[in-house]
Amino acid sequence: MLTLASRLDVMNRLGRAMADPTRSRILLALLSGPGYPARLSESLGLTRTNVSNHLACLRGCGIVAASPEGRQTRYEIADSHITRALGMLIETVLAVDEGVPCASDCDSCAACASEAAGPA
Repeated sequence: MLTLASRLDVMNRLGRAMADPTRSRILLALLSGPGYPARLSESLGLTRTNVSNHLACLRGCGIVAASPEGRQTRYEIADSHITRALGMLIETVLAVDEGVPCASDCDSCAACASEAAGPA
């Protein structure tokens, strides 16, 4: 059974992985099936070293699994729950105000600003 701490860890790992545009692109590519670093680097227009580093990060977070196949390594999303969740996330429609960027420090968000200020 997942505890609150372990659920937060899962959310943090997924958030960290998806916060990087390159890792997000790799995850999107892996949604269609397993991939290999050389093929992913070609299809995404990235260096093989860059792809390998990001795959290592995703593997370390438990999001992708690696299987050696001779001299190659096949990568795939580690769990079908992750595949379904990512699929649902990319189908999500966000209500975004045009011209208002999503700030990395989130100070412009009223909910986050009041949370940072502490209890009233």
